Amino acid sequence: MPTAKGWSDGQTPVAAPGLKVNAFAADLDHPRWIEVLPNGDVLVAESMSMDRPPRSVFDYAMVSTMRRANAMGVSANRITLLRDADGDGVAEIREVFLDGLSQPFGMALLGDTFYVGNTDGLVAFPYTPGATRITGPGRQLATFKPAGHWTRSLLLSPDRQKLYVGVGSLTNIADNGMEVEEGRAAIHEFDIASGTIRIFASGLRNAVGMAWEPHTGALWTVVNERDGLGDETPPDYLTSVRDGGFYGWPYCYWGQTVDDRVPQDPAMVAQAITPDYALGGHTASLGLCWLPAGTLPGFPDGMAIGQHGSWNRSKLSGYKLVFIPFADGRPAGPPRDILSGFLAPDERESFGRPVGVTVARDGAVLMADDVGNVIWRVTGA
Repeated sequence: MPTAKGWSDGQTPVAAPGLKVNAFAADLDHPRWIEVLPNGDVLVAESMSMDRPPRSVFDYAMVSTMRRANAMGVSANRITLLRDADGDGVAEIREVFLDGLSQPFGMALLGDTFYVGNTDGLVAFPYTPGATRITGPGRQLATFKPAGHWTRSLLLSPDRQKLYVGVGSLTNIADNGMEVEEGRAAIHEFDIASGTIRIFASGLRNAVGMAWEPHTGALWTVVNERDGLGDETPPDYLTSVRDGGFYGWPYCYWGQTVDDRVPQDPAMVAQAITPDYALGGHTASLGLCWLPAGTLPGFPDGMAIGQHGSWNRSKLSGYKLVFIPFADGRPAGPPRDILSGFLAPDERESFGRPVGVTVARDGAVLMADDVGNVIWRVTGA
């Protein structure tokens, strides 16, 4: 894993031809996820997980390197509000929107309720339109087991009746047995009216970013697959998600390819669905956002993916903001770079690592960089 270096003054990622990039906000504290409010304010979840022990031999290098990069290992546990008051593409106003949280990640606003995906549960807060800070107490709506893959992404359904929550596995391949993995490696569906929650799809080792494909209405996600089988096996992936679908973890991968390191359940293997689109091994694809055609000049309909980057390959992968074109509701071509240049040429240092991605109210693409501590803004050149 490369040493986290950060960006020098004036240094930026490399934008694809026809695009330009600027820092919308800098000097944040491990920004991970982004939510844009109806008035254009940008919310950023600042959080990290660096106080846990390694879960396996494959995890040891990542945890120890992260600790060297930030010896304190302290999560900001807050959501920061950013406002571009004069429309110049840079946030001049910065306020603490909500703090005292528990490794916040996903965010969603519905009417006068603001939802936060803490690592240990789904929480709802009262919200006043236009407010720059939430002061009221939160209500715990659902509880999740913390640790392991700690992020809890949120996505509202198009009819705004349900919330989808990504909950990753505790371990690499159920190393501590399936009992401790109960309710994990899944996308949950929370019914807002009734307050009930169920597993919508399972066998997804670490499903983080989620997005709706608007032409078909399908839910899509990006999934980080298992470690320890080599540079390319199995690939991380982008896939549509079926209600009740099972996607293989931990028994198998990429359909019904059995992982013989795991005690097997042939009935579960027989149910496993093959994902739609391979993203390459260990890209750590986290952010996901639908980009309508023309959001960026020369880019058709498709998905933008923030690839946090590998730590366990002979040659590193990811460390990019990429675009997957879609046609007729399906991926329709190879990835295209939107932003690159996050790695030093010798791969020993990383200037930044892409995470969450979304579209601002003005149509610019925003991407969180949790090593550079920047929100990058991408537009046409």
